[in-house]
Amino acid sequence: MSLSESGKNTREKPDDDELSLLREKVRYLTQLNMNLEKDLEFYKQELNKLLEPPYIEAMVLEVLSDGRAVVKSSTGPNLVVRIASNVDIDKLRPGASVALNNKGSTIVEVLPSIHDPLVEAMEIEERPSITFKDVGGLEEQIREIYEVVGLPLIKPQLFDEIGVEPPKGVLLYGPPGTGKTLVARALAGEVKATFIRVVASQFVNKFIGEGARIVREVFRLAKEKKPSIIFIDEIDAIGSRRVDMGTSGDREVQRTMLQLLAEMDGFDPLEGVKVVAATNRIDLLDPALLRPGRFDRIIEIPLPDKKGRLEILKIHTRNMKLKDVDLEEIASMTEGFSGAELKAVATEAGFFAIRDGKNYVSQEHFIKAVDKVRNRMEKRKQIFGTHI
Repeated sequence: MSLSESGKNTREKPDDDELSLLREKVRYLTQLNMNLEKDLEFYKQELNKLLEPPYIEAMVLEVLSDGRAVVKSSTGPNLVVRIASNVDIDKLRPGASVALNNKGSTIVEVLPSIHDPLVEAMEIEERPSITFKDVGGLEEQIREIYEVVGLPLIKPQLFDEIGVEPPKGVLLYGPPGTGKTLVARALAGEVKATFIRVVASQFVNKFIGEGARIVREVFRLAKEKKPSIIFIDEIDAIGSRRVDMGTSGDREVQRTMLQLLAEMDGFDPLEGVKVVAATNRIDLLDPALLRPGRFDRIIEIPLPDKKGRLEILKIHTRNMKLKDVDLEEIASMTEGFSGAELKAVATEAGFFAIRDGKNYVSQEHFIKAVDKVRNRMEKRKQIFGTHI
């Protein structure tokens, strides 16, 4: 073999470095191909989702013996539909949410339990941290509300043994700022119950039937989170006296109130759900709310007396740095003040101390705060009257 031929064969045969480089390129291209195939599969699935027709949400009313079901469609009418073979029939119970096929209206899926966004946006507090120790001046009212609401939640067997059915609902009434909401929250914290606070105006909706539906959703949520207390603040917004003549809006509010009454009539008072309502205008309420079987226990939350004012002041000043402060004298000076106004006195006293450059609160600061809050109360009464 000539020298030129041997050199040509040497050039045609790749060396080890070239082989390693080729293998690395093969691995890279193989991995790139796998990634492209994954991307292709992903976009195929996304395209199928975009082309797939939407499902119709419905609520099961009844499951028939022939394998069909009666549902209330979100589009309006009640439908008798068939059930797909992959659906677990045991989960099809009245009230369950299901998905209907858009073409044949067949139940194709049982949806998880969902709540209305308006209900989810309400104040829901799991086991509030405050207790009756944070409430001052309402010993008799605390004892009564604990007996009729707290005991049935934590010791229902006592009522079963005696054969007494406790009230389903309790109404708290009194001037603004006397602690109606605080008492209800403290009760929930005392018995380790879920506290669901609803302002009655949240039930009012411009669409017919929406208010009643929200009421049903609130009670369903309360049963899921039991033991629970539903606190309806300013109930006079939906519970005012019914009149023969009224607008369509008035009639919708009345339908919402009737749904509330129906929900209260339909549950067992020992099943772990209690209803507490509050108002400062009890004179406006419809008598149907106050009859036995509904809000048949009515508890007044009055303005605190001197002893109660002293207890409230001690609660609101227990974290404050005080110097030569006589709270008994301040309690004597604040005749006619509510709990909220006593809290405002403590806050204003702190501001006066800060304004004077002090790191403590003195008696003089409290006296100035009392005068300021009293002047504010007088102006408010002149503008709004007594029902504020």
